[in-house]
Amino acid sequence: MGMQVTHEVFNQPEPLVNYNLFTGNQGLRDALKFNAPALDTAALAALGERLGTADMQTHARLANVHPPALRSHDRLGHRIDAVEFHPSYHALMSAATGAGLHGTPWAEPVPPAPATDLPSLRPETARATGGGSSALGAPGASPHVLRAAGFMLFTELEPSILCPISMTYAVTPALRANAALYADWAPGLTSRAYDPALKLFSDKPGLTMGMGMTEKQGGSDVRANTTAAAPDGTDAWGARYRVTGHKWFMSAPMCDAFLILAQTPGGLSCLFLPRVLPPWAAPCGGAGALNAIHIQRLKDKLGNQANASSEVEFAGATAWRVGEEGRGVPQILAMGTMTRLDCALGTSGLMRQALAIALDHTAQRQAFGKRLIDQPLMRNVLADLALESEAATALALRLARAFDHPDDAHERAMARLLTPVAKYWVCKRGSAFAQEAMECLGGNGYVEEGGEGIMARIYREMPVNSIWEGAGNIMAIDLLRALRQADAAAALAHELAPARGLHPALDRLAASLPLQVDAMATELEARRLAQNVALAVQAALLAQSAPPAVFSAFCESRLADAQGGRAFGTLGTGADLDAILTRAAPR
Repeated sequence: MGMQVTHEVFNQPEPLVNYNLFTGNQGLRDALKFNAPALDTAALAALGERLGTADMQTHARLANVHPPALRSHDRLGHRIDAVEFHPSYHALMSAATGAGLHGTPWAEPVPPAPATDLPSLRPETARATGGGSSALGAPGASPHVLRAAGFMLFTELEPSILCPISMTYAVTPALRANAALYADWAPGLTSRAYDPALKLFSDKPGLTMGMGMTEKQGGSDVRANTTAAAPDGTDAWGARYRVTGHKWFMSAPMCDAFLILAQTPGGLSCLFLPRVLPPWAAPCGGAGALNAIHIQRLKDKLGNQANASSEVEFAGATAWRVGEEGRGVPQILAMGTMTRLDCALGTSGLMRQALAIALDHTAQRQAFGKRLIDQPLMRNVLADLALESEAATALALRLARAFDHPDDAHERAMARLLTPVAKYWVCKRGSAFAQEAMECLGGNGYVEEGGEGIMARIYREMPVNSIWEGAGNIMAIDLLRALRQADAAAALAHELAPARGLHPALDRLAASLPLQVDAMATELEARRLAQNVALAVQAALLAQSAPPAVFSAFCESRLADAQGGRAFGTLGTGADLDAILTRAAPR
């Protein structure tokens, strides 16, 4: 009797690799057409092609399995406060900055493209390759929507390195409150070059910035901050201070500079804190002196492994004021609006990647005599996930559109309303979404290795966008503040008007929202209100950007069925699963 060979591998799906993340995402493409119909998407298609390759997926894996490490001192005992990264981290950072994800909307005039083969979200690259037109650089070219789509695509590849990218995006316009600082730093902050070296800003072709707000005693209550800043004269960058204190969370401590909050004689203020001091502020006028920013430790986090998050101490560090004394909180809130946008964009991107992996896996794997994707209950689950993913994408891109039109009263109102709504609802749905998508892969989704190991990384990453920059309660309360403004209810009604009469459940919800706003004036039910506003706006957007099968199934499952939506896979028998799944397929 011969020996039975049992090592033949069969019925194991090939990983989802070497595909175009952009051209395979019909929901994203239609949302772009709705929010920015004149947008040239050639650069996004090129970026999607690059990000779907095997080598970029390898960089993402290596950057996570080899996390950053702190070197506080050199071998002779000198403080260096350096964070070391795997080369793949730097490759990913180079790709993200090369695509302009950190500074594209602020680049005026357009900076020259760096020497790189990576696609860039700038018009010159599209023209040089024959893949686009001047529409990307024209006044109506929707730079925030363009950048938002690129940010979502990159999140599908690797989200955690985008922390310094997002903070640079949010911080750069805030520097305009200090004209001298902005003049010196803006060119580097909008450059598409990447230079990880710790050296003087003027010696680097590209720069990144971070933020340090949270302290151990305060958390979201930044007014409880104890870090103190004592006046120390003035110089080329304006009012200078000596900062003493700490930050419990300072993400991406290897950035070139940070905006922090500290108590000044005039109150809580926003200060600019560089890692390397300029010659006129360095001891003895020396070039390249390190500022007194001491990294105490790196956080050991659930996810976000490729990104360094730290606790730091300021031991008489040198900083410069940005804006007026005592106006730190309003300035931080303005920056927080942009990072909250990125939280919604990031979760939407993670949802899409989890969905794409689940769809591709179930289309290949056989069980009980047919493909998983042909099993009725699995089809219901996948279609339900597809609805959630497309609705999240629609809401996040709609919010990005509001940032492209700051002079429009309605868009300003929607930015104020939709920022907490999108941050709350999209991010809140992320973890449950990732768990359900992981379940579609069974045990393979739970392991860390191989192409399907991406699913475990997505699951660990999901909570950070919900927690960072204000957790759920903070967002729900922020929505209450926004709705108390005089034009808020009218702006929301105007936003929902195009979908009026298209589905009775949406009509009922839209009609009830003004009453809910009045009834929920207290904080107790603010989360329910945030949920209902989110669902109504998502439905109205899908009515205008998605086919009837998607819009109808979303309304029936999220708005009409009081018992539905509590778990994915509860779509009714009237849902057109074939149409929904065909639309969502990644390739």
